[in-house]
Amino acid sequence: MSTDCGHERSLTQIKFNAEGDLLFTCSKDNIINVWYSHNGERLGTYEGNNGTVWTVDVDPQTKYLVSGAADNTLRLWAVATGKCLFTWEFPTAVKRVAFNEAGTQVVCITEQRMGHQCAIRVFAINQEGDGTKQSKEPIFMFNPIGSKATVCAFTLQPHIIITGHESGKVALFNVKTGEEVDSNERAHGDVVTDMQMSKDWTYCITSSKDKSARIHDTKNLMVIKTFTTETPLNSAALAPSRPYVLLGGGQEAMNVTTTSLRQGKFETRFWHKVFEEEVGRVKGHFGPINTIAVHPAGTCYASGGEDGFVRVHHFDDSYFRAKPYGDLEIIE
Repeated sequence: MSTDCGHERSLTQIKFNAEGDLLFTCSKDNIINVWYSHNGERLGTYEGNNGTVWTVDVDPQTKYLVSGAADNTLRLWAVATGKCLFTWEFPTAVKRVAFNEAGTQVVCITEQRMGHQCAIRVFAINQEGDGTKQSKEPIFMFNPIGSKATVCAFTLQPHIIITGHESGKVALFNVKTGEEVDSNERAHGDVVTDMQMSKDWTYCITSSKDKSARIHDTKNLMVIKTFTTETPLNSAALAPSRPYVLLGGGQEAMNVTTTSLRQGKFETRFWHKVFEEEVGRVKGHFGPINTIAVHPAGTCYASGGEDGFVRVHHFDDSYFRAKPYGDLEIIE
């Protein structure tokens, strides 16, 4: 079963909250929407950005939302009221935001542009009071060496974040010192387009324009699994409770000849996480898939496309009854 909800422009990122009852979506139409995930009904909007909203994340309590946009701002919102509580301003666009596991800090990447280097900043989020009393200054800030960072996330190690870069590199940085602690220069052969953490934060999955997705150990950057497709990938997500990864992408419209434009045929690809084999595809989007998120309980997933649609697919019984390891019973 799938429900469609939409924006007027292409989607940039979508995120479920910790309970999975809400789905937050942002797009190039400057608006952040929140939807009920079970029926696709829109609950509300977060308005105030003056440019493409590139990135969004929600804290573990579903109290605060953070967004990063092309108007060079990082914004903190009250989830329940839609009110913008605080705005941080920068010289360039904010391309990625992420909360830490406790929801007490936010990491953000600002774009390398017009003489400004790519910068990574960490802000402490003051949970006291109504959320409007935030410090303008980051607790940490540094310029990552080499290729600019495109995606990032906190790890469970204190002060260590994991980053994906334009060159395809995946690295670990100490935000306190700005030092690159570890790196895998050849994690991907092209820009890293997405990074999503496992439920226990011990590994993550990345996608790339090099047409592959990879699972990395977040402590030592060891590549654990590789999924190689035949299309540039924009997003990769992990299915909790089932051994699957979900991949989305597709050729940009300008790279597709009109005769081969497969209407509604842009697919979310399901791969077996352990066996590294494709196990199925779900069609539906009329353009490349830009972002994928899986419900934290694994009951449904959502995809956001270049076509402006968010599609929420609820898994049926056969998905849960399927035996991904044949007759082998895995005790979790």
